Order: sequence, then structure tokens, then C-alpha cells
Amino acid sequence: MAKGFKHQAFLVLAIILLLINQSEQLESSQTRTLLRVRSLLNYPDILSGWNSTIDFCNTEPTSQVTVVCYEGSITQLHIIGSKGTPLLPKNFSMNSFVKALVKLPELKVLTLVSLGLWGTLPGKILHLSSLEILNMTSNSLYGTIPDELSSITSLQTLILDDNMFSGRLPEWLGLFPVLTVLSLRKNLFNGSLPESFTSLENLRVLALSHNHFYGEVPDLSRLTNLQELDLEDNAFGPRFPQLGNKLVRLVLGKNRFRSGIPSELSSYYQLEWLDLSFNRFVGPFSPSLLSLPSITYLNIADNKLTGMLFENTSCNVELEFADLSSNLLTGHLPTCLLDSKDRVSLYSRNCLATENEIQHPFSFCHNEALAVGILPHHKKSKTSKVALAMAITGGIIGGIVLLGLIFMFVRRSNADKTINKPTTRVIAEKATTVYSSKFLSDARYISQTTKLGALGLPAYRTFSLEELEVATNNFHTTAFMGEGSLGQMYRGRLKDGSFVAIRCLKMKKSRSTQSFMHHVELISKLRHRHLVSALGHCFECYLDDSSVSRIFLIFEYVPNGTLRSWISGSDRCSLTWARRISSAIGIAKGIQFLHTGIVPGVYSNHLKITDILMDQNLVAKISSYNLPLLAEIAGKVGHGTSAPPKDPSTSARVTYDDKVDVYDFGVILLEMILGRPSKSRNQVQVLKNQLEAIMATDDATRRRVADPTVRTSCSDQSLKTMMEICVRCLVKDPAERPSIEDVLWNLQFAAQVQDAWRVDSHSSEGSPISPCEPQHLRVAFH
Repeated sequence: MAKGFKHQAFLVLAIILLLINQSEQLESSQTRTLLRVRSLLNYPDILSGWNSTIDFCNTEPTSQVTVVCYEGSITQLHIIGSKGTPLLPKNFSMNSFVKALVKLPELKVLTLVSLGLWGTLPGKILHLSSLEILNMTSNSLYGTIPDELSSITSLQTLILDDNMFSGRLPEWLGLFPVLTVLSLRKNLFNGSLPESFTSLENLRVLALSHNHFYGEVPDLSRLTNLQELDLEDNAFGPRFPQLGNKLVRLVLGKNRFRSGIPSELSSYYQLEWLDLSFNRFVGPFSPSLLSLPSITYLNIADNKLTGMLFENTSCNVELEFADLSSNLLTGHLPTCLLDSKDRVSLYSRNCLATENEIQHPFSFCHNEALAVGILPHHKKSKTSKVALAMAITGGIIGGIVLLGLIFMFVRRSNADKTINKPTTRVIAEKATTVYSSKFLSDARYISQTTKLGALGLPAYRTFSLEELEVATNNFHTTAFMGEGSLGQMYRGRLKDGSFVAIRCLKMKKSRSTQSFMHHVELISKLRHRHLVSALGHCFECYLDDSSVSRIFLIFEYVPNGTLRSWISGSDRCSLTWARRISSAIGIAKGIQFLHTGIVPGVYSNHLKITDILMDQNLVAKISSYNLPLLAEIAGKVGHGTSAPPKDPSTSARVTYDDKVDVYDFGVILLEMILGRPSKSRNQVQVLKNQLEAIMATDDATRRRVADPTVRTSCSDQSLKTMMEICVRCLVKDPAERPSIEDVLWNLQFAAQVQDAWRVDSHSSEGSPISPCEPQHLRVAFH
């Protein structure tokens, strides 16, 4: 019996020793994984305390680094870098990084914020099957959300804010059974929202602001737990979304909503923050929104809301900010908006009876309300509903009669004016009345996109033919800039003194203005810092059948020559190496916008270096796009311009539209590196092969093939990086070419190492001011 007891004791001891050994092995494995993570993150200062002797499960948490364990296994990992952390080095691999993380299988919470991560999110993240919270904010991740993420059914919070993710949201994103937070702010997502979102019954936060979403918002009224909905700066609309009444924060600003505000909004008693600004909301504004029991922030600015306000209207005492400006409100400003010094109240550009801020006359709001189909209230009235309906009906009939008389008078006047003119007429007024509100909304949306927006441009609008005639001195020969397959180009000067470029397109087939409106809508979205942006359009029509005789497209005027003239031209100084990198980044951003910044995207743009114009600040702008309208017209009149070296993939059976532009970009980059143009596809291929061979040599050899004007002012690493990008862009197989996001990252890396080299070496390019640039200019790498 004693022998049996000894045997059992020995067995228990062996098991205990085995468990201890396994625990030590587990801890050792976790330690190795975290040290591998530190290495892949390029040894950041915030992880300087990590080493092989540390007990990670018992370290003190900080605001930047926290490791939490449960029963010896790491369940939470939080690493938060500083804002503006530079991208990780070129040898960083997101695939290797996630491969290391999946060795922590018990991980439930993963926070990786502002660490300079870049690349696509690999599908192997599915191996973190216990993950409940994933936060990868403020990095440079791009591409689509991997489908493999759908298998992590335990996911409760997904935050991917401030990255470069793109494409449509997958349908499976709305099928997570316990998802409570979905935040995708500040990315490049597009398309409409999946209908599956209507099933996210546990969702509390849905934040999709600053993307390129469009269309109707799915019915979210079943999401009874939803407390925050942030859709700011997209293209949602036109109808107000259907929502539950438990919202605490609702942000719909800077979209394309054009409906009335539902009366149910006045019963959202938990609502603290309401932003409906910069839309086209119409109909009456309910003053009761000012007195919602929880409201602290209310912004309805820049809409077409009507209604009469009264001095005795009450406000919630907690209301801190109220912006009612730029609407069609009449009456008297509520005194509650002015009775507190701590309350910010804005109300200009209405028709209120106040002298504190700029107001329109009452007739302005009255007429504008008529234009959107809503009559404002003049004063309190006890008139019956029948009498009111009769009055409105009579007013509408009278208005129609009056408009008919005006139309007949204008038509007769125009007929008189055309006795000695060609039988055409301008229908700018009609286009403005029916379509311009949508065009202006589109233009405003594009111009306010925080990552990709146009800078300092006037709103897109419809021009009159008379305005263009005055601007060009009746299309005088001195204003003529040239003619090609895509029509004649003129330079014009508007009344405000600004110059514009006007493209005149002659129609050879009878078509109505209506058939062109979808083309014009797309053109109106072409507004970006690195595009020659569209400013407006004008139709000229034949009098007999109202078909279009000519279309005028008005663009910003860019007077500082082509990129080629600044690279290989002999009439001006050559761009510095830093400027060339900056220009390349600008072109890449312009291409990225054409692909992902508008819907539908514009691909296969047949880019040439002579299509890249430089403005007065030497900012590169793409001036040629593959617009369906121009392609149709070019097909009718034939091609008369020389084509760039043709991408060999364009004749392949499978097309890669985005990679065609990448190839053309590679041709442009080749000239920027070598300083001389390529005249044929064969020559491009020869030069590409030479560069590829030179890549394996030393720094001195690479410098010898570069443009002599920049050989001494470029860093070895930035030159090598630029050459590598160029070679990859010119690969024959389009599937092997990099994405434009990958190109952009590498260019930004080249700019960073060039700037660091300049600072360290105090080279001749130590000052970013070039002797051939205006003295106020500075190199801007981003």
C-alpha cells in the first residue's frame, strides 16, 4: 500500500512539473512574440522597456502601452504611438506583423494606434478567433477589408479610423451578431451602405464620416440601441434616414439630403448633439429642437429651412451652441439664444428682424421658399385649412400665369435678338433651375473632402454664353490657345479678374441637353488640388429643335507650363530633386482621386507628362481625364494628337483599368528621373530594362544615369526608391504592377529620406527654395 502511495505521489509531482514547464514555455513563447512585435515596429521608444527578462503579465500599464493577462495568457495588447508617427520602413511587412500577432491566440483586445503601419490587412487575422475589440486607428492601411475578418464572430468593436481603406463595404459587415461599435471615419470607402446593416440590433455607434459613401441610408429604425450616428462629409441622400429615437448624437452634415426634417425628431429626448448643416433640407424648422431636454449642440446652417421664430421660444438651459445661419427663417430671434454669455449663437443670412448680424430682406426668404416649394409663415393666423388651401392654390396658379407671361416676353426678346445671329440659343437658365442645386452639392462635397479636396476654388456653376463671350472678347483669336481632337481651347478672363480655360466642343449629332446631364454631373466632381479642376459648363442650343450645338467646359487656368518644360525643357530652370518627388506625389494623389474619390471612378486616362501642368506654386495638376463625354466626341471627330507610349496591357483580353494609369505614371516618372523624354513604347521598355539592371549596382552607377541637373542633390536612398517604383510601374503584366496606394506610399518614403538627407548633409539643396522658383515657395512633400 505504501508502495502504491509513493507511486501516486510521484505521478502527481510529475504532472505538476509538466504543467510548470508548459507554463514556462507558454510565457517564453509570449515573450518571444512581443519582442518580435517590437522588432517589426522598428523598436519604437514607447517599447524601449521591453526585453527578454521582463514579466509582461505584471508590468505597470501606461497611457501608451498596456499588456493584460488572464491565467497566464495575454488577452489584451494596447500600443498607442504619437500623432504624426512616420510610416514604418520600406522593409516592413504587414503580413509578417499579423503573422506574429496570431501567436497570441487568446487575444481579445488589440489596439494599434498611430504606429506607422502600412499595407493591406492580411486575411490571416482570422486566426485571432477570440478577438472582441480591434482598433487600428491613424495608420496607413489601404485596400479593402479582408473577407476573412467575417469569421471572427466574437467581434464587438471594430475601429479603423484615419487610414486609406477603400472600396465598398462588404455585406457580411452587417452580420456580426454582437457588434456594438463600427467606426470607419476618414478613409476612402465608397458605394452605398449594405442592407445588412439593418440587422445590427446591438449596434451603439456607427461612425462613417469623411468617406465617399452615397445613396439612401438603409432603414436603421430597428437598431433600438443605436446612440451615435456620424455620416458627415459623404454623399448620402436625398431622404432623411429612418432612425430610432434613442440617439444621443446625430451628425448628417455635408451630405446631399434634400427632404424635410421629420417631425419625430422633436421627440428624440436623449439627443445631445444634432448636426444637419451643409445640406439642402427644406420645409419648416421646428423651434422645439432648441428645447429638447438633452440638447447641447444644434447646427442647421446652410440649408433651405423655413419658418417663423418668436422671441418667447424657449431653449434648453444646457444648450451651448446653436447655428441657424444661412436658411430662410423669418420672425424674431428667440431671446433665449442671447441670454447667456457662455452660449454661442449664429443666425446670419436669414430674414430675421434683428440688426445684430447680416440678414436678407423678407422678400428674399419668401421668393426662395417659393423656389423650393415651401411657403414661409407670415404671422399667426386662424384661417381655416380650406381657406389656406384655396389661398395657396390661388397663389400657385397666379405664379404659373406670371411665369408664363415672363417666359413669353423673354422668348420674344430672344427671338428679336437672334435676327442677326446664328439660330442658336443659350439655355443656361433652364439648366440652372433644374440641375444646379445638385451640381453645387456635388461640388461642395468634393471640395470639402478633407483628404482629397480642392483648395480655394469657387463653387461649380452654370455659365451663360454672354459671360463667356465677354471673357474671351467674343472668342477672339488672341484668346485662342489651340485645337485638338477634343475641341478648341480658349483663355478667358471673368468679371472678377480670374482667368479660366474654356474648352469648346461642337456637336455633330442632334442630342438634347438631358442626354448630357449625367456627363456634366461627373465633370462637376472633378475638383482636387492635383487636378485642373472643373468650374462650370454652358450649353448652346439650336432654336428650331433645342438640340445642343456646342458645349463649353470651363476649367481653372494653370499658366506655369507643363511638367516636361520644368524637367527637360530648355527655356527655364529644371526642377530640383525634392520638387520632382513632390510633383510625383501630387500626380499620384490626383490619380488616386480619379480612381476612388468620385463615383464612378475615372480610369485609363492616357496620361502624358505634357498633360501635367504646373501652377504658380509649382503644384502639379493633371489636365487630361478619360471622360465619357470627351471620349464620345473624340470618337466622332477622330484623333489628331500624338499618343503617349502605349501600355502593353491595354490590348490584353483582361483589362486592369487602374493599372493602365500606373503604367502611364511610370513613363512620366522615367522622364523625371532621367531628364529626357521617351518617344516610343520600345524605348520605354529599353530604358526600363536598363534601370532594372542598374538597380543591382552601386550608388555611384545609379547617379550616373540620373538627370545631370539633380545628380548631386539627391540622396542615394531616395533615388533608388524612385527607380524601384518606376521599374515596378512599367512591368508588362498589369497584375504585377503596384497599386496607386502602394506607389504613393513609396513616393512619400522617398520624400522623407530625401528631406532627412538634406538636413543631415547640408547639401546644395539644403534650402528648399530653388533659384528658379519664386522666393515665397517652399517644398511640400505631402
